[in-house]
Amino acid sequence: MPRSDFDRHLRALQDELLFMGSMVEKAIARSLDSLKRRDLEAARQVIREDDYIDQKRFEIEDRCIDLIAMQQPLARDLRILITVLHVSVELERMGDYAEGIAKISLMMGDEPPLKPLKDIPRMAKKASEMLHRSLDSLVNRDTVLAKQVCEDDDEVDALYDKVYRDLLEYMIDDQSTIQRATYLLWVSHDLERIADRATNIAERSIYLVTGKMIEVNISKY
Repeated sequence: MPRSDFDRHLRALQDELLFMGSMVEKAIARSLDSLKRRDLEAARQVIREDDYIDQKRFEIEDRCIDLIAMQQPLARDLRILITVLHVSVELERMGDYAEGIAKISLMMGDEPPLKPLKDIPRMAKKASEMLHRSLDSLVNRDTVLAKQVCEDDDEVDALYDKVYRDLLEYMIDDQSTIQRATYLLWVSHDLERIADRATNIAERSIYLVTGKMIEVNISKY
């Protein structure tokens, strides 16, 4: 395959990865919106559309494998393909977390959340921003931005800890709140994991540029 054709395929893969990222961002936003508005049909739509995210991941994976088999790339080109493979998996898992939040909405039914949703939407907003910027760092080969994304994970972790403590107090004070509190704990856990996955993408961006895998934010758990 001529070098120009190979470069074109790499650019197309990057575009597909960004498109998949936009699908995941929308899924996260819609899942939280369905939770806040108690919109069960919107939750069902998020669940249905997760199949498209899964399909996109497999399409990207197949194209990467085909390019590796046909071109037998070395060094930097191989790093690009490996990075795309890993990032597509991270995005697919984020889509699963958004689907999980939508399923929690269905489990809650018409019942309102235990407490006003303030910190959880903040977690969702920050995690989505981290996802968007992690993909920007990947496209632009921006290691500074990637490191900032990793550092921002501490903010999401702090919000998760706050939500956990608040909900635990509800459960201790009134055992009848345990089920509703548990639902919100699951939601906050899914959002915390989305932020962790965004951090993984940022670390892959650094790997793409440097050829070294490092854990930027050592306080991450």
